[in-house]
Amino acid sequence: MAEIRVSSFGRRQTGLGAVTDEAAAAYGRILLAIVGADGEVTEPEFDWLVAHQRSFGVPEHVIDGYAAFDHRSADLDSLLDALDVDVDGWRPGPTLIYHAIQMAGADGDYADAERAKVNVAARRLGVPDDVVAVLHHMVTAETALDAMRTVLFHTAPAPGG
Repeated sequence: MAEIRVSSFGRRQTGLGAVTDEAAAAYGRILLAIVGADGEVTEPEFDWLVAHQRSFGVPEHVIDGYAAFDHRSADLDSLLDALDVDVDGWRPGPTLIYHAIQMAGADGDYADAERAKVNVAARRLGVPDDVVAVLHHMVTAETALDAMRTVLFHTAPAPGG
């Protein structure tokens, strides 16, 4: 398996220095399975994933594989089992749930089915309900801050953040 050196942005966000390309691909497929719980991954949601993965240094050949991934028939438990990040002290659960909430809201519609799948994944990953609630509040606050920044600086937000 090829190793991906995580970008400086990704290191600040997660503390990870490197991951395998398979771990990066599994992470993206999990996000697609969660966000696609409402039956579709919308263009803004998919664009969020692509921009997010690029910001972490994930190579294009991994990102290209997401377009062919069938999120509708994906088994979340199997995908979560495949998420093998062998880094001492790093628990992927909170980070993955945080990113799933961000991605699910990228189209302006955080559907009930998406929220339910976020909760299923969180339980499966051992993320306590109170932490999930805090992650939801963080994403809401960050979205409000992004809107303020856009107004103050007269800029349009970039896809994915």
